[in-house]
Amino acid sequence: MLIHGDNLLALKALETDSNVRGKVKFIYIDPPFNTGSAFEHYDDNLEHSTWLNMMRERLVILHDLLAPEGAIALQLDDTEVAYCKVLMDEIFGRKNYITTITIEAATTSSFKTVNIGPTQVTNFILCYSKDKARLIYNQPYLGSKEVDLAHFSRFIENFEDECERWRFKSINSYILSEMGYEGSSANSQWAKAKRALGDDAIEIVNEKANEFAINNAYRVFETKTLQKPAAWLSDHLKRSKDLDHVIKLDRDGLDPLYIYQGRQVYFLGKGLREIDGEKVIARPVSNLWTDLPTNNLQSEGGVSFPSGKKPEALIRRLIQMFTSGSEDIVLDSFGGSGTTGAVAHKMGRRWIMAELGEHAVTHIAPRMKNIILGADKSGVTEVESWKGGGGYRFFKLAPSLLQKDKWGNLVINKDYRPEMLAEAMCKHFNYTYAPSAEHYWMHGKATENAFIYVTTNSLTFDQLKALSDEVGEERSLLICCMAYEGAGDSLTNLTIKKIPRVVLDRCEWGKDDYSLKIAELPMHDEESEAVEITSARPNKNKASAAQANLFDGTEGN
Repeated sequence: MLIHGDNLLALKALETDSNVRGKVKFIYIDPPFNTGSAFEHYDDNLEHSTWLNMMRERLVILHDLLAPEGAIALQLDDTEVAYCKVLMDEIFGRKNYITTITIEAATTSSFKTVNIGPTQVTNFILCYSKDKARLIYNQPYLGSKEVDLAHFSRFIENFEDECERWRFKSINSYILSEMGYEGSSANSQWAKAKRALGDDAIEIVNEKANEFAINNAYRVFETKTLQKPAAWLSDHLKRSKDLDHVIKLDRDGLDPLYIYQGRQVYFLGKGLREIDGEKVIARPVSNLWTDLPTNNLQSEGGVSFPSGKKPEALIRRLIQMFTSGSEDIVLDSFGGSGTTGAVAHKMGRRWIMAELGEHAVTHIAPRMKNIILGADKSGVTEVESWKGGGGYRFFKLAPSLLQKDKWGNLVINKDYRPEMLAEAMCKHFNYTYAPSAEHYWMHGKATENAFIYVTTNSLTFDQLKALSDEVGEERSLLICCMAYEGAGDSLTNLTIKKIPRVVLDRCEWGKDDYSLKIAELPMHDEESEAVEITSARPNKNKASAAQANLFDGTEGN
């Protein structure tokens, strides 16, 4: 879902949607850093307190939107990160703080002037959970095909035998022998290899040794000193120093521990994982990220967004950390160039983005269209094996439901079509907008027997009585109208509200409140889940005629 309009408006609208509130699994936001270096698409030069207030309003709602097991990641530079950390502690709770990730966001070569102090090349990502006790976290790993052969230099020739009979052999010696360079020592083997292969000998042998180590990781090992071993283990370590063979120590619920001459036998296979379809040496990702691309991002997504575009690899890692499957919702309320939605779509996640600027149309919509068509080959497309497909819905925030007339009175905005007003009132009262083709008074429903009817007419008692009779005793009807005769309150299956009073009870004029400001609402049917839309357009419901007379007749006061 892509919402074009002020993100605070969008967030408040989403806050009233039971399908979104408390259901978002992961939120990533990359707000303007307030650095004074305003780039083209954002006002990035707000006064400090104004910026913090802007962030607070949005973070409070984002907290409500998060699922109990969800998490939020907020990316900033050092201009405001310390202040925002305090703000996040207040809203999310210090106990729900996860970590601060430091990322290398630029290189020193990209700076043209000399800074006072060290060159700033880092950004920071503040990570918080909604409820840390319920957080679902997936540890990511970094993969490398380069084995540390200086440490993992030996392997066990007869691994299938009892550990007391294991024989060790140098990997390099084995590779040199396999290549035909035999000798009485490692030095003599290397001498023969260098005579035959010249300066390339070391590179060639290391490449073969590296391949052998990965393919035989289960029996390639190094010995490590155990730090602060338990008392029971210390006794075994001391005893093993006088032995010339490996000792195996069984442990309940854990893999056996192998000890050789006072040190642990640690197998390369313990750190071997399959990442992105390849067997690699893996190590857990820390909170310092220097491995992600920082330059040449212009081609990603096929849209130009100087100084603001984030690498798809960064968003992919965060989504991997905090989501698990296709039903998870990813939200970005500062859509920018659309990277979050682009990556979430390629990863098969549901996504919501909000963006105020025209680049919602000029950048994000074309980018998503290319992804859907399978035309985007950049970013994480290959690693995610993305071929195209899916769809999204484009929404544009409507004008305010209320406006002041020339006398200063609040009236319903004439820009609202009948269908839009009916949809807005349904959302206002948590009814599902579902107009009936058979009953003009069924504009939406809360349950199978509870309905809502919206009209700008003034209703007489006779009209209300006729409605009551048609609704029947087994059903109830909420009527939103401009005015009605007081006697209508006696009809027990009807609840009658005056539209202006209803709105004023919840809205303060001159303040932002967006519970009524979505122009086009998603229909609650399965067909609407994968509609490709590149511009906002009105719903064409077969029952639109049921609202045709919504503004007919005289309006009440």
